[in-house]
Amino acid sequence: MMKIHTLSLSLLLAICWLLNSGLFKPLIFGMGIVSIILVLAIAARMKVIDEESQPLHLTKSIPAYYLWLLKELVVSNAQVVAAIWKGTNNLQPAMATIPMQEMSDMGKVIYANSISLTPGTVTTEVTDDSITVHALDKNSITAIASGDLEKRVRKLG
Repeated sequence: MMKIHTLSLSLLLAICWLLNSGLFKPLIFGMGIVSIILVLAIAARMKVIDEESQPLHLTKSIPAYYLWLLKELVVSNAQVVAAIWKGTNNLQPAMATIPMQEMSDMGKVIYANSISLTPGTVTTEVTDDSITVHALDKNSITAIASGDLEKRVRKLG
């Protein structure tokens, strides 16, 4: 199973190299191959090429999640802009610890990062059974506590 993760990392590194360099000259191309091999050797020696660093099981379900999250980002941006235009008198900042069901470490990271990525909210602490969130408006806390985001993260696998 380690080989598929190594192959996945190799492909990802090669794509990043080609997109960033955009050059197909033999010397540059050769240096890219050497750098990819070097990174793979270092990663193998560090023993970080595994299911956690290359979550291939998310490949099928992550595009739909990203589309949903993009929609949420646009909506949150609009809400933050509206709150700013209304002035500070209308802001109701809130901080709450929201319970969550048992989740994998990868799930917790996706959950916390999705909250922090959304404008107006930031994750301040993650424990085994809860997440602490600060929000620009208390309605954002209510939306997170509703559990929709947590359910979507759980569907990822």
